[in-house]
Amino acid sequence: MAEKETLMALALTTEDKIKQAATKLFIEKGFAATRTREIAEEAGINLALLNYYFRSKEKLFDVVMEESLQLFLKGLEEILNDVNTVLKDKIAGISVHYIDLLKSHPDLPLFILTEIRANPSRLETNLNVKEMLKESNFYKQLEATTQKRVEPMHFIMNILGLLVFPFISSPVLRGQNEQGKAEFDQLMEARKHWVPIWVEAMLKTLSV
Repeated sequence: MAEKETLMALALTTEDKIKQAATKLFIEKGFAATRTREIAEEAGINLALLNYYFRSKEKLFDVVMEESLQLFLKGLEEILNDVNTVLKDKIAGISVHYIDLLKSHPDLPLFILTEIRANPSRLETNLNVKEMLKESNFYKQLEATTQKRVEPMHFIMNILGLLVFPFISSPVLRGQNEQGKAEFDQLMEARKHWVPIWVEAMLKTLSV
């Protein structure tokens, strides 16, 4: 029994190594330019072992993409559908959620956007994001606040733009040295405070 558990643990470790290596290379080079042999070398295994776990580069990429999308949306639905919080609190929660996530995974949004642009069906196949947003309590609160004068999706796009775009453009904004990265992280922390204020100000213009 102990031997079987040890073998299972080793198998999981090997699979995780493959996924980590594949994620790194897919982010750096994109799906088309990444070769399975490179993934195997990055993971420190032979190509036959990689093919044992994942039969093709496409299957491995689908797993990496699905896990990346799940990471990007993890915890978001809970914030959007919390009936006990007002709109302002949800916007603050979304701001903290994404800034913390993307500080830990700064390459995540560009990877997802680049690969989905190359193959839009990947997003539709894995997660129906638009329907999830439009059916949320958050969307209904936005709709009530705007009194249907403005499509709520405009505000959702504004919020995501304010939170996600700085990370997409971070190589330009922060530079490559450690001081630049530290200053960028400080700016992102400050946005936890400012983004909800800016969005609230946008919403208030509709009541003027």
